[in-house]
Amino acid sequence: MPLLLSDTPALRAARRVASTLASAGHQAFFVGGCVRDLLLDAEPEDFDIATSATPTEIIALFPDTLQVGAHFGVILVQNKAVEAASPIEVATFRKDGTYLDGRRPEEVHLSTDPREDVLRRDFTVNGMLLDPSAIVDEADGRISAPETAILDFVGGQNDLTHGLIRAIGQAHVRFMEDKLRLLRGVRFAARLGFTLEASTLLAMQELAPGISQVSAERVREELTRMLTEGGAARAFKLLDETGLLVQVLPEITRMHDVAQPADWHPEGDVWIHTMLLLEKLHAGCPSTLAWGALLHDVGKPPTYQKEGEDGRIRFNGHVEVGVRMAEEILDRLRFSNDDKEQIVALVKNHMRFGDVLEMKESTLRRFLRLPRFGEHLDLHWLDCSSCHGKLGLYEFTKQRFEQEPEEARQLPLLLTGRNLIAAGYRPGPNFKAMLEAAEDAQLESSITTSEEALELVRRKFGLPSTDDR
Repeated sequence: MPLLLSDTPALRAARRVASTLASAGHQAFFVGGCVRDLLLDAEPEDFDIATSATPTEIIALFPDTLQVGAHFGVILVQNKAVEAASPIEVATFRKDGTYLDGRRPEEVHLSTDPREDVLRRDFTVNGMLLDPSAIVDEADGRISAPETAILDFVGGQNDLTHGLIRAIGQAHVRFMEDKLRLLRGVRFAARLGFTLEASTLLAMQELAPGISQVSAERVREELTRMLTEGGAARAFKLLDETGLLVQVLPEITRMHDVAQPADWHPEGDVWIHTMLLLEKLHAGCPSTLAWGALLHDVGKPPTYQKEGEDGRIRFNGHVEVGVRMAEEILDRLRFSNDDKEQIVALVKNHMRFGDVLEMKESTLRRFLRLPRFGEHLDLHWLDCSSCHGKLGLYEFTKQRFEQEPEEARQLPLLLTGRNLIAAGYRPGPNFKAMLEAAEDAQLESSITTSEEALELVRRKFGLPSTDDR
């Protein structure tokens, strides 16, 4: 059967690039994930092109290029050159030399043989080529390519059919070349719902400690993609099975067999509960929410204890411990300050929903004013629906949040530390209490101006002392 393609801007731009290369006498093929996705009847996000043209020849054909990896034969053809929404990666066929750092080859040898180029790639399902010159624009508006347009030197089509992630050639060699492939293999298997082929899985298990050679930033990006591309729970179960999880996130492996009170957690231990949350993460969810779901109970294993004659399970202080652990993990993985702040806030506040019915109005409104509160709501829903299933507090809080006008949630404070200093107060232990008292009154609508806020502070805390002045 012919392969049907969607007429997208990315496909049109990639065909223009390939056509320009072919017109100049060069071989040009779509390669990698885009071919895999087309064969799976999924729309590729972008198209990569492999060609016999050298970097110099590519640059001569396309005036608007970016040499991101010219040493490795990789050129980005910018959107102005082909009217593409994003740059198109064009790489010269190559054969890699020796890998010494577990990341990139010491040298590369440019080639004119597409088979040679494929054999140095990672997995068979990513090692297929498609000849864009064989793509046909049919009279009825459809776009198709015959089966013969696919060049498959590594059995990728067969592995796609059988749902297998298999390393090209010798798995140990592929993983020793680039240790990040250990995580990529897990990610592809989880996202596609595939199985790790036996020899590939064995090599991953044996080489898992080598992931320590990969930079924290690259590890973070792979883990984030696992959490947000769909199949997050499967990804973390595979990370655990391969021995990679204990290398990159040992805190998560310690969730295994940590029992929880059956009345609140009939689903089982902390690991099972966390995996149930990850199962409910949809593809494209915010990365901060996904990490919050993963880490929300990270403080439970070290705080587990049984109390009393009945051996009741407690996790005293698990939120505070979890916050510290989350901060350590996020620092270790080099998260940005903004992302770290939001993820830590999710961990810190996930138990506060239990008190919403008893909160005074100002406390509840302050809770609802947390940045990106929608993610806090989503995490609470994930948490409850993955254990006891009681969603009453979620529904109450969601209703109050939706009733709160957007402008009220973003309302600036009537009183700040600068206002207090200008009024003659010296920064000290009372500052926080003064500011909170003013904010409470503002949220309860008992004051509406900065002057009223300052007068409230004077009544409750007195005038500035002569020492303050």
